[in-house]
Amino acid sequence: MGDSARGDDFALARLRVERGRIVDADTPGVAEDLRGLTLLEAAAVGGETLPVDALANALGPAVHAAPDSLRTAVAMSGGVDSAVALLKAGDRPVGVTLRLWLDPNGPDAERACCSPSAVIAARATCHRLGLPHVTLDLREAFRRAVVTPFVRGYARGETPNPCIRCDGSFRFAELLAFTRRIGAGRLATGHYARIVEHEGRLLLARAADETKDQSYMLARLDPRHLEHIWFPLGEQTKAQTRTEAAAARLEAAQRAESQEACFLAGDDYRAFLERHGVAAEQGAVVDESGSEVGTHDGFWRFTAGQRRGLGVAADEPLYALGTNARTNTVVVGPRRSLARTRVSVRGRLFAPAAQVTAKLRYRSPAIDATVEKTACGFRLQLDEPAFGVARGQAAVLYDGDVVVGSGLVTSAGSD
Repeated sequence: MGDSARGDDFALARLRVERGRIVDADTPGVAEDLRGLTLLEAAAVGGETLPVDALANALGPAVHAAPDSLRTAVAMSGGVDSAVALLKAGDRPVGVTLRLWLDPNGPDAERACCSPSAVIAARATCHRLGLPHVTLDLREAFRRAVVTPFVRGYARGETPNPCIRCDGSFRFAELLAFTRRIGAGRLATGHYARIVEHEGRLLLARAADETKDQSYMLARLDPRHLEHIWFPLGEQTKAQTRTEAAAARLEAAQRAESQEACFLAGDDYRAFLERHGVAAEQGAVVDESGSEVGTHDGFWRFTAGQRRGLGVAADEPLYALGTNARTNTVVVGPRRSLARTRVSVRGRLFAPAAQVTAKLRYRSPAIDATVEKTACGFRLQLDEPAFGVARGQAAVLYDGDVVVGSGLVTSAGSD
């Protein structure tokens, strides 16, 4: 059974299944009789939006299929990248979309890659091509695995990146489990990254289009899973992707990019954190000697390298150097005091490495570094200073284009 509602409209779908086939179906508004179909075949049937959404909610937890090495599960976001990945996925693709939790108080939920309208758009793309589409409702699981750690990280004085936790861990774990459930031989996604052989094993690597490369966000992917994953867009540019979508007359061809940190639903992360229990408590802004130079409304509003919003007058520009959750203080100083050349990381090396390039923020350039393995991760000695390194940020190590290590920053210092 599944249901769906939009305002005052409501739809209900009820199926009875025996030996893997539908023997009775109460699904008004669906385009064809479902009796005799498998659940996977029923997932390709269209119709009115609300009844088909109810049918999808019935099918999602129950659909399964026998192994078929030619079948490909394709992660669908409703955007152009996943739509083109679907086009490239061979004769037996199955679209799958994760419905994730969104802050109901956010101002722009519809831009998110997991919003109800994105789910409907992804399903419409599949049905237009006569292909099955499955929706997995993971709202509560996502909230526990990604949103709650995000809030708790900021409350501890860290600067977490929820997209790395989602893309590199939660999302792929759920997608690979679904891939196995429908007996597919591989999982395809619309990410811009590549999988290459490096020193005898498969590892993640940068995409050909450096401007769209997503290897940093995917760096937590366990290399053991890469043999079952395919990135069909890894060798092409975004412009080529849009051209292919337009040639196939897909509605997604001109769709705008989805926003980052989708669960914020278009809101500022500070407003989100305050709504979700991180107290806006006034505290001291102090200089490097510990002298108070101002006040703030919550240490978690600031991260290392931040300049705006400090509200402190000085002879030279001041930056947030760090925060202390226990004392609710923000430490400020000149930019030179942000320089860090030693970084400790909790994580893992995927391949032996001594000299690497380390990327410590998504938008920051990589820095040459020497890496030393430790009991719980690795330590970096940077060839040149990095500015604005904060606890909780992701550190991703590259050997050329290949990701050879990843983890979360636990501390940083200077020589």
